[in-house]
Amino acid sequence: MREAQPRQASAVGNRSGKGRPPMTDRRKAIQRLEIARQAAKLFAAQGVAGTSGEQIADAVGISVRTLWRYFPTKESCVQPLLSEGIDAFLDQLRSWPAGTPLLDHLRAAYSHGGVVSAADAAARQEVVRMCREEPGLRAVWLQTQHDAEPTFAEVIAHRLSLPTEALEVRVQAGMLNVALRIAAEDQADGRSDGLIEAIRASVEGFRL
Repeated sequence: MREAQPRQASAVGNRSGKGRPPMTDRRKAIQRLEIARQAAKLFAAQGVAGTSGEQIADAVGISVRTLWRYFPTKESCVQPLLSEGIDAFLDQLRSWPAGTPLLDHLRAAYSHGGVVSAADAAARQEVVRMCREEPGLRAVWLQTQHDAEPTFAEVIAHRLSLPTEALEVRVQAGMLNVALRIAAEDQADGRSDGLIEAIRASVEGFRL
């Protein structure tokens, strides 16, 4: 069950007058990721239903009010962990050199292991495993994938010199996004085909 977020009439903070200066985007991102790490630990140890927003806030060392400023529900607290791997893949996609096959580029990029920390990768896999049994987490996982797809389309559109709304661009963006999701779910289940093989299956297309 999701915890309801308390009313936030003043949660945005007083932007005028005295008070603490606003956090930079970088500091906010670090804080959000730490919340995600602690939420994932608690969910794995005692389940989603057995974990409260108060417990997550205590684990991070922040107030509950601050927690709800960052996230609308306790389940959504894990979103930064889920998006971290997607963002890392998008970084590799953006750095894809002209004239280099995508698989060759990704194979080189990932040849020395993951591009996020091993601890975060393990935590993300645990959350992805829990998504099968936890509807609230599954909704966050699927929404994170959905939100990433326009960025996939932007990168592909630039590569192909096509508008982002072109059918070819949207289909290829969807295929890459699904391949990334399936690779993450397979890795979480202990299957070792990995990202490169999932991408290979998407770029080689249908065999009908």
